[in-house]
Amino acid sequence: DGNGVGREVAKRLHHLEEAAIGGHPKARHNLGAYEVNRGRIERGVKHFIIAAKNGHDGSVEALRELHTMKKVGQEDFDLAILAHQAVVDATKSPQREAAQAAMNNLR
Repeated sequence: DGNGVGREVAKRLHHLEEAAIGGHPKARHNLGAYEVNRGRIERGVKHFIIAAKNGHDGSVEALRELHTMKKVGQEDFDLAILAHQAVVDATKSPQREAAQAAMNNLR
C-alpha cells in the first residue's frame, strides 16, 4: 500500500549517515550511490572519494565509471586511486597473506 515508505527511506538514510560519519566505508559508498541515483552526481562523487580513500574497492569502480563519463575530474580520480592504494598497501602483512592463503586452501 506504500504507507510509511518515505519514513523508512529517511530512517535508512539516517543510519547510513551515522555509519558513514563513524568511518564505515560501505555506508559511505551506499550514500554515494543514493546521491548519484537521485541526480546529485557531485555529492555522490564526494562520498565515493571518501569511501575509496578508506579502502572501499566498489567506490573505486564507481569513480572509474563516473570518470569515463566525464563526471569526475582527472585530478580527483588520480588522488582517490593513490589514496586507496596506500590504504590497501598499509593493510598488507605476511600474517594476513598467510591467513588469506590458508582460507583459499579451504575453498
